[in-house]
Amino acid sequence: MERSVETPLRIERISLDEVALPLREPLQAAWGAEPVRRFWLVGVHADGLSGWAETVAGDAPLYAEETHAGVADVVRRHLGPRLMAEPLARPEDAAGRLAAVRGNRMAKAGLEMAVWDWFARRRGEPLWRLIGGRGGEVPAGIVLGFAPLDVLVRRAEAAWAAGYRRIKLKIRPGFDREPLEAVRRALPDAVLAADANGSYRRTDTEAIRALDPLHLDFLEQPLPPEDLVGHARLQAQLRTPVALDESVRCREDAETAWSLRAARIFNVKPGRVGGLAEVRRIARWAAPAGASLWCGGMLESGVGRAAALHVASLAAFDRPPDLSASSRYFAVDLVVTPFELTPQGTLRVPDGPGIGVVPDPDRLRRFRTGGFALRPGE
Repeated sequence: MERSVETPLRIERISLDEVALPLREPLQAAWGAEPVRRFWLVGVHADGLSGWAETVAGDAPLYAEETHAGVADVVRRHLGPRLMAEPLARPEDAAGRLAAVRGNRMAKAGLEMAVWDWFARRRGEPLWRLIGGRGGEVPAGIVLGFAPLDVLVRRAEAAWAAGYRRIKLKIRPGFDREPLEAVRRALPDAVLAADANGSYRRTDTEAIRALDPLHLDFLEQPLPPEDLVGHARLQAQLRTPVALDESVRCREDAETAWSLRAARIFNVKPGRVGGLAEVRRIARWAAPAGASLWCGGMLESGVGRAAALHVASLAAFDRPPDLSASSRYFAVDLVVTPFELTPQGTLRVPDGPGIGVVPDPDRLRRFRTGGFALRPGE
């Protein structure tokens, strides 16, 4: 007999396996490049079931303050013991259990999302149903990093021909208008966006305004994350919608930015905002407020990509996610069944229990570089 989702989770073990998954090529962004994606594969184990998730913090604190090494430390010393202290009656309880620890949202997300996966598997239902999503298929977007102009245009043309619904270019001061214009000339009807990863300053307003005639879907995070006032002043001068990514760590950040008119669109990454409970809080606020959302990617393996696709199926996420086919980044993924682009330019949300995929044991052994386990009372 299927047991209800309210069956308490008494965690027997939390595992963190360090994985180093080679990328096909480094994704070049304003803050740097990664040739290998290192992350912690998080497992929550109880009653013969395992819930899986992965962390998104980088080796260096360039995209955000958290680091890969720091995630392990805070999970081992603070978050893991708190999560295992008492049984969890519902997946929503995990976020509350971890709330006393300030910040460390990427570390929290790895644990919290593994708990959600465990509960969904226990119930025998896909994760999208537990979080209120729609499942099915979601339109796919692609992110193209820095490259010579001719290479960038060829990649954009190939992506648009393959069916991707939006092409987003990484930009920075000195590499912005020219590549965007080149892609726009080659693809006049493409949905085109740009992401600066906070690399501009208020003194760069004229350079940013020069992008306005290119009819971008949005300009993402032009200024540093803390500069909401600067974003508000910039948005007042642009027809192009400003989108925020690094600035938004929680629903309150999004509400503040919205009230300041600092952005019209928000990139919500579950691994950045602390997990699925916070994603749902942001989604419940966005729909009545009129804010537009999309689900961003963090170079996740198939484990994290699967969870993000479930998030992208929430009704409040009304723009294509930055979630490409698995082969876009990895020659060999951590899961056996890759995510493939359909002829309609969509990705299918897994329909199996939980996130719908599991890490392949052989591939985990191949790419594992370390790890540890925690048990209650240890």
